[in-house]
Amino acid sequence: MRINFVVVALALVSGLAGAADRTVVQDGITVRQRLPFEALVPAEQVESQSRMQYSQLLNAAQEKHALLPDSDPRVQRVRAVAQRLISYAPRWKPEAQRWQWQVNVLNSGTVNAFCMPGGRIAFFSGILDKLQMTDDEIAAVMGHEMAHALREHSRYQQGKTAVTGMLAQGIGSLLGYRYNIDPNLTQQGAQIATKGLALKYSRDDEREADLIGLDIAARAGYDPRAGIVLWQKMGALSKSAPPALLSTHPLGPERIEKIQEHLPLLLPLYASAKGTTVDKLPPYATR
Repeated sequence: MRINFVVVALALVSGLAGAADRTVVQDGITVRQRLPFEALVPAEQVESQSRMQYSQLLNAAQEKHALLPDSDPRVQRVRAVAQRLISYAPRWKPEAQRWQWQVNVLNSGTVNAFCMPGGRIAFFSGILDKLQMTDDEIAAVMGHEMAHALREHSRYQQGKTAVTGMLAQGIGSLLGYRYNIDPNLTQQGAQIATKGLALKYSRDDEREADLIGLDIAARAGYDPRAGIVLWQKMGALSKSAPPALLSTHPLGPERIEKIQEHLPLLLPLYASAKGTTVDKLPPYATR
């Protein structure tokens, strides 16, 4: 019975923190109106960390001859896509208009890409080569990564995890003292509750970034249907994946379903950018 008190209390911590967020619609896309947890992490600190980490990454890559030169066709392709997407980033964060955007490609077989706070983008050649990406698919990935930076997901996560961790540990310690429960048990329970909450919000961030990224890409003239093909390719590349409950990323089929649900919103944006109508769009073609 005593253990149940700990479980219930820690569940309340997770539930209250989650219920504090509410959803709103922006540009037809449902996003979370969040508690200001990011205010606990100074923006200047995040910017400084981002600038330093990106610089260190580029320096390390250059030393290992892994930083692709400006003349490389893959660099030119990625930067051309970025140039078009960047124009629409301020729709989601006005300050992005003042960011000093950087776009680089690292020569690595890793299937990954990211965008740090402040608009510091890096693609690994592995994601371009192994997935045989079209420009539309590059835009889907890049828009997704840009959305993380525009919505300040990492900054928010840092602040929220600190708060929920302290609350969970505090309640766990209080119950341990009140009911004479082994403190190791309450500490473990606090860690599990905090980690579970962080995973949930991280998956929410991924879903949000998918749709915001495709909104940006569609407005820039890139086919949002590329998001569906992208996750089909990712699924084929990685036959096994952890259950969605234990992963910070929603599984491919779930992401594809969400994209399909939003195509009626996204396709008109793309068609308008191409100067045509949805019914005149050709089928999406990949490599």
